[in-house]
Amino acid sequence: MSKFKGYIGTYTNGDSKGIYSFVLDAEAGAITDIEVAAEVGNPTYLTLSPDRKFLYSVIKEGDEGGVAAFSIKSEGLEFIHSEVSAGSPPCHVSTDSEHRFVFSTNYHKGTVESYGIREGAITSPVSVIHHEGSGPDPRQEKAHTHFAGMAPDGKYLAVCELGCDLVLTYRVNEDGSLVEASRLEVRPGSGPRHLAFHPGNPSIAYVMTEFSSEVIVLSYEDGTFSEIQSISTLPVDFEGSNQGSAIHVSADGRFVYAGNRGHNSIAVFEVDEETGKLSMVELVPTEGDWPRDFAFDPTGKYLIASNQKSSNLVLFARSAESGRLTVLQKDILVPNPVCVRF
Repeated sequence: MSKFKGYIGTYTNGDSKGIYSFVLDAEAGAITDIEVAAEVGNPTYLTLSPDRKFLYSVIKEGDEGGVAAFSIKSEGLEFIHSEVSAGSPPCHVSTDSEHRFVFSTNYHKGTVESYGIREGAITSPVSVIHHEGSGPDPRQEKAHTHFAGMAPDGKYLAVCELGCDLVLTYRVNEDGSLVEASRLEVRPGSGPRHLAFHPGNPSIAYVMTEFSSEVIVLSYEDGTFSEIQSISTLPVDFEGSNQGSAIHVSADGRFVYAGNRGHNSIAVFEVDEETGKLSMVELVPTEGDWPRDFAFDPTGKYLIASNQKSSNLVLFARSAESGRLTVLQKDILVPNPVCVRF
């Protein structure tokens, strides 16, 4: 298979109409056929079910926000239903590997929520957990929960609490309810934003911080994290303002990629096979403004970055040997893109 369908989550406070789809021709190394897949409000973050039959999206409906479920059809996305509540929408959504639960985090409310899944549809929330606390940065005036994703063991949910400088784990019960298992305090003012586990070594995870622009390397065992290393995603001489964004690990586990908003780059790191520690390979400009997120294509030969403020996607070729990125296409116009999913 050389052609892959992808989806783009966006902010709809500009020209965007909702979720967009595109086609990546892996043989030609080109992105084509960008079109609106579903007209919905602020579907900033997306995730797909493991069998790729369902898509779950953050959604805003009037003065309410929550999560929406879509069925993926050959002709496009078919809306199933949404679960919303009063207030701002979440900022992140994910599922477990067995497609039993959906998890979301809400930056504005400081909450992590779990939902059940019934034939692709979402149940009403099983758990809604409110975090309390703050940090030294002016933007940490209260809890701002930013990420939730299942650990590879299938037992615990890893959560990044940006407002309180915490990485938490919750035990996920059989019914999807959440019980706090442990919490790791990271450097005050760092602002942990997103987390990615090493695909080949479930005892290693990587956290991208928003305020200190660094990757924290963590060891993981039975629901508990501890810190191994911290490494900057910026050049030593950088003096501008920057906010860290997304973090992803290549499928072979050899390289970690982290986004910089402000410096407008992706930092590429090589992984030490024995320790999981990182060393910088290169910093690559994203050919646009405010790279919010990025994704590898299913072959691992390409990386697609989304520049939110300049409304463009960028297609990079990725070297499996060195991890380095080379720009192939940079003027792929999509309004206010946030994340890309295949």
